[in-house]
Amino acid sequence: MEGALDGYRIIDMTQVISGPMATRVLADQGADVIKIEPPSGDILRHMGGPGGMSPTFATINRSKRSVVLDLKKAEGLEVLHRMVRGADVFIQNSRPGIADRMGIGEAALRALNPRLIYVSISGFGDQGPFSHKRVYDPLIQGMTTLTEIQGGRGERPRLIRVIVPDKVTALTAAQSMTAALLARERTGKGQHVRLSMLDAVLAFVWPEGMAYETFISPEGSKTPPVARRDLVYETLDGYVVVSTVAYREFEGFCRAAEKQTWLDDPRFSSTAALVANAAERLEMMAAVIRTRSTEHWLEVLDGEDVPCAPVLTRANVHLDPQVIANGILVESEHPVAGLMRQPRPAEEMDGTPSAIRGPAPMLGHDTRGVLLEEGFSSEEIDVLEKSGALGVQG
Repeated sequence: MEGALDGYRIIDMTQVISGPMATRVLADQGADVIKIEPPSGDILRHMGGPGGMSPTFATINRSKRSVVLDLKKAEGLEVLHRMVRGADVFIQNSRPGIADRMGIGEAALRALNPRLIYVSISGFGDQGPFSHKRVYDPLIQGMTTLTEIQGGRGERPRLIRVIVPDKVTALTAAQSMTAALLARERTGKGQHVRLSMLDAVLAFVWPEGMAYETFISPEGSKTPPVARRDLVYETLDGYVVVSTVAYREFEGFCRAAEKQTWLDDPRFSSTAALVANAAERLEMMAAVIRTRSTEHWLEVLDGEDVPCAPVLTRANVHLDPQVIANGILVESEHPVAGLMRQPRPAEEMDGTPSAIRGPAPMLGHDTRGVLLEEGFSSEEIDVLEKSGALGVQG
């Protein structure tokens, strides 16, 4: 069955994570994503893995086709310009100004295709003192308060050990591209979508992470209480996550733990009191939880409708019954890397289903096929290859 974005063509000039993951979402949804790579390839290809195919590259570049162009050569740039004329979206994630110098800036490509959706992803934005800087995920974590939140108030800031900013930017970009395509269907006009990692992550963090900085009045900007621990609790034989946000959930925990006397404590008499005295409450819960097994707590807490879950590991997450029931993890054979496990598209659409539509391509695998589709003759492709403007691998 066709995907929701079947018939749309995206020219993807991005590398590493944020841009490629954004276009992967659209590729799984049926868009024809043409990944344009330099002769050396996306640097993510070379970060370990069999046959020059790193695991991360394989998962965020599936469902795409690879074309190698040397844009430093006039012939290579002309090929790209010719491809853009029939494209719906062009996306790049170079630092501000670089695309213009390369001849692939918004103005240059808009002149070739007025209906084009042009997407620019940057680290810090197009203006300001950091706009020129190279950027990676940890820098954005530091500037968006993620490190303070992860470390806890009064503690040393700590990085989240998953590249959250890159992925949040990717998902924001994917949604923005589809919104821009929908707007074009209504108006007939293309537009320039600008997105910085800094902006995407601040917008992501803010609703609850910056709750105490949202209302500017003195009453609204009180410092939140310090909680020295998170919600991962050690049990007798492992770990469990327990979250008691609503007061009835704390009541349920007290019953499950046989600690109903806590409900008579003024510190825990209301939802507001639970928040104000979070540090003491969490330590008391921790002391009780570590006396029984994970299985015990999951059973009794679920019986009281208290939110709880086991702490899974990277080595066993694929064995969890709920994960298996969802069917989110699938296995397939990559033509070079062999058997691989990865998540299917998270969304399930019964009319236009998303799907893994093919493995991540080898470098330049689709150069000849894509150019033939664009109207280049075999003779023209041969000349371009000899000039060094193309990297034809398939």
